[in-house]
Amino acid sequence: MGNRTPLFEVHGESGGKMVDFGGWDMPIHYGSQLEEHHAVRQKAGMFDVSHMTALDVTGEQAREYLRYLLANDVDRLAFDGKALYSGMLNEKGGVIDDLIVYRMPYGYRVVVNCATREKDLAWMGKQAENFKVTLTERPEYAMIAVQGPEARAMAAKAATPAQAEVINDLKVFEGREVEGWLIARTGYTGEDGLEITIPADEASAFWKKLEEVGVAPCGLGSRDTLRLEAGMNLYGQDMDEDVTPLSANMGWCVAWEPEDRDFIGRKPVAEIRAKKGWDKLVGLVLEGRGVLRHGQKVVVEGVGEGIVTSGTFSPTLGHAIAMARVPAGTTDKAQVDMRGKLVDVRVIRPSFVRNGKKVFE
Repeated sequence: MGNRTPLFEVHGESGGKMVDFGGWDMPIHYGSQLEEHHAVRQKAGMFDVSHMTALDVTGEQAREYLRYLLANDVDRLAFDGKALYSGMLNEKGGVIDDLIVYRMPYGYRVVVNCATREKDLAWMGKQAENFKVTLTERPEYAMIAVQGPEARAMAAKAATPAQAEVINDLKVFEGREVEGWLIARTGYTGEDGLEITIPADEASAFWKKLEEVGVAPCGLGSRDTLRLEAGMNLYGQDMDEDVTPLSANMGWCVAWEPEDRDFIGRKPVAEIRAKKGWDKLVGLVLEGRGVLRHGQKVVVEGVGEGIVTSGTFSPTLGHAIAMARVPAGTTDKAQVDMRGKLVDVRVIRPSFVRNGKKVFE
């Protein structure tokens, strides 16, 4: 038996098929992964993401600590509730984890991946030794993600009037505390929606209210196909401690200015950036038969070889897509080794579907 979220019993009541995920008992689907995927693209679906790790960073040097710890700069958080995506790097410039940090009235809230919890907390604790800062994990909360074009409207129906007002007012990548909840307009699907941090003892009742207003329970299976269609990285596949943010399509969230801000991994990543020519993360499109899978070899004629980092059949597009790490000189064509046969694929930017629509030509 693995770890269980506060919503474990509700998943059983909703018909969830449970599997082990990073040491947690989590629903893979509730009957049809395909239907759950389409529910999020067309209307609204909800995910239990309580296995994610939330911790508060407080103390007189919380700002200085996070400016050193993260590749992105928390000084970009202009007001309480503003959110920021960042990589947390090691001394070699590899990605220890990707995360979201919120500026809060008391300091900062950081949310990291469940599979990397132990190493993340150990690393963050080690770096905190040089700062006047306190790290406090918040296991007393559950987290529910409500995603889709109607997600906010439907969540507002299930919420209290004060919570509904916040839901309706939030801008993208903003969060606000209300009645003990942290409601944020963020997500991992390529659709509009919310990620709601809620006291554990209130989570089941809210989940059931969301079901009553028509939000579909969704499992890890559809969460993966949705995030891949959106071109969002999965830690351990699309990036890890041996991959720099430049080679993980995360260069946009490295804050190089101001030049005098030192952060862990800055020097090695800056050296690679100055030399140019690093491997890049791209999107692959296979419009014929077959499915692209993690680990398949990518061949770029006259340039070199790469590897598929994440691949699947896209329910929205009706054909296979993938993300792959390939040599810098790769243009718009490549081939993938599928059971010993080289199959032609198109190379595009690593983004396929956003807000329910195809985003490439």
